[in-house]
Amino acid sequence: MSTANPQPLWQPDPERTAEARITTFQTWAAARHGAPADGGYAALHRWSVDHLDSFWKAVTDFFDVRFSTPYTRVLGDRAMPGAQWFPGATLNYAEHALRAAAERADRPALVHVDETHEPRPVTWAELRRQVGSLAAELRALGVRPGDRISGYLPNIPQAVVALLATAAVGAVWTSCAPDFGARSVLDRFQQVEPVVLFTVDGYRYGGKEHDRRETVAELRRELPTLRAVVHIPLLGTEAPDGTLEWSALAAGDTEPVFEQVPFDHPLWVLYSSGTTGLPKAIVQSQGGILVEHLKQLGLHCDLGPEDRFFWYTSTGWMMWNFLVSGLLTGTTIILYDGSPGFPDTGAQWKVAERTGATLYGTSAAYVMACRKAGVHPARDYDLSRVKCVATTGSPLPPDGFRWLHDEVRDDLWIASVSGGTDVCSCFAGAVPTLPVYTGELQAPGLGTDLQAWDPSGRPVVDEVGELVVTQPMPSMPVRFWNDPDGSRYHDSYFDTYPGVWRHGDWITLTSRGTVIIHGRSDSTLNRQGVRMGSADIYEVVERLPEIKESLVIGIEQPDGGYWMPLFVHLAPGAALDDALVDRIKRAIREHLSPRHIPDEIIEVPGVPHTLTGKRIEVPVKRLLQGTPLEKAVNPGSIDDLALLAFYEELARKRA
Repeated sequence: MSTANPQPLWQPDPERTAEARITTFQTWAAARHGAPADGGYAALHRWSVDHLDSFWKAVTDFFDVRFSTPYTRVLGDRAMPGAQWFPGATLNYAEHALRAAAERADRPALVHVDETHEPRPVTWAELRRQVGSLAAELRALGVRPGDRISGYLPNIPQAVVALLATAAVGAVWTSCAPDFGARSVLDRFQQVEPVVLFTVDGYRYGGKEHDRRETVAELRRELPTLRAVVHIPLLGTEAPDGTLEWSALAAGDTEPVFEQVPFDHPLWVLYSSGTTGLPKAIVQSQGGILVEHLKQLGLHCDLGPEDRFFWYTSTGWMMWNFLVSGLLTGTTIILYDGSPGFPDTGAQWKVAERTGATLYGTSAAYVMACRKAGVHPARDYDLSRVKCVATTGSPLPPDGFRWLHDEVRDDLWIASVSGGTDVCSCFAGAVPTLPVYTGELQAPGLGTDLQAWDPSGRPVVDEVGELVVTQPMPSMPVRFWNDPDGSRYHDSYFDTYPGVWRHGDWITLTSRGTVIIHGRSDSTLNRQGVRMGSADIYEVVERLPEIKESLVIGIEQPDGGYWMPLFVHLAPGAALDDALVDRIKRAIREHLSPRHIPDEIIEVPGVPHTLTGKRIEVPVKRLLQGTPLEKAVNPGSIDDLALLAFYEELARKRA
């Protein structure tokens, strides 16, 4: 597919390459761990996957990971799922995240920005003090290692403090953004049975205040395991009866005590929706996240103590956890709590300017929205400190690369990255020493044995294949919550190619070593980087008496957009009028999230199923993308093949 030799859009100059941390690492690892001294990134990557043990030992040595108990070996059992990393070792993630406080006490660790765009710094010393105070209070409440602590919080400093205090005591963090409705939150939190809930009274978004006190009351009623609820008065309201005040818990001056936990001890639970049943509750480990994020942020993103790291995200998306890990590299992290486009589409560029961001991350959808709205970042904002603009959430189209190059700076490192909630990291993306080609990710990540496979499990180059990872990564889930025999975990990634992680993306690995992402090979909905399973939508929509059944599809568009139609099969006598359309949208907004309101609601004669009664989403998605019927579906597996003609005709009309 990509056999031509196009010219790079950008190339790092020799000085930048020489100064990059990944260059220092390669020289250092060549002297101590057998890495190749020359051959550039391609040789380093080859070594990192051919000698996994040596590579990950080198990462922990290079970043001075503090093991309070030494490991017996780097990789015990290598089989996937279930690979054992650094058996015998103990450590603490929060201890590493706060390490920079010793030397940088009065420098900002966090810079918080809301829709006033006024930056408010929190120093390393203050962050460490608050974490110490809160960790002591959590222990006083009886929180023990392994207990779950939940946050219904926006992207504010208190959320970072709560995560780090949770990790310090060896408890397990989990969070949702406050734009999630009660049902969405309960589908997640009820699975893990939290003992503490941190919550706000509401949040500000798009210039409006959104009161969440009723939702919080419902969460308290429906989470019987809660021993304490902590009230953060973002909108200035009184603490409800029976809750604790944040200000009291974070007021102490206690040196943090860091529980030393096994390498694979749970750090947090993230949620990634399947297409049936509840969202998967993905458990990642303290050690696995620590070493993966040091590699990703320190080497690939080239972050260090002089950097300022801004990624537009919410606490309901893995990129928030990734952003917090910027602290591991001594970097100042920027927390923006507000609408991505308020008061106008250029808002994120203004935040980058006001905070002096050096690495600014956003969604591909935001870049394309700026392009469409005629935003001129370089003309209207001082972005001289921004070295890199990174995008994720969906593939950045070629027009997005060109727009960033033309409208921000021609000497701009553009890092389109792709990974997943499932590993809370990137499979491919940023490499500071490699050229950038329009529409392509620079390379697979170090220690990531990324391949594209055809249906028979053969690796392909310059052809579209399934994204697979053939060797373990430290941040792969240690398990799913409430999956005692591991069957749900196995079925999610390892049922197609035994012992090999299949992620659910179509990719091309080019002969130049770059990566092209073509979107999902399954039916997960991915709106502005927030993934949601179709089952969540069906549950809400089909509560309405007029809806007999529904089908929702999310389709990546060639121009970088994302089309999400909802097909509804109506009950007898019902009509799809404006009133019903409004009720459907309102139900999704209130019970799930405003991001997942469909672009169109279309009446259909029926919803096709497999012979075992499952709605068929992927074949309909393929039809709507223009795949011929005979290639999109196995006709022998469908209950009513004639229904597919409707979707085929719709695809023809749209084309």
